[in-house]
Amino acid sequence: MPHSVLGGIVFAVTPTILVGLLFWYAMRAIIRSDRTERKVYNEIEIEERAKAEAEERLRAS
Repeated sequence: MPHSVLGGIVFAVTPTILVGLLFWYAMRAIIRSDRTERKVYNEIEIEERAKAEAEERLRAS
């Protein structure tokens, strides 16, 4: 246990800061992965629609 006032303040605030940083990092990772997943899903959706339109054009001709 620290014996000075400044040491006590650092000792008391450090866990809060570390937990806050851990929470921020986890939320950042979740948001980035969600953004990436939506982007990939959108690309797949565009490819599938293009394939379906191409097949439809082949059937129509």
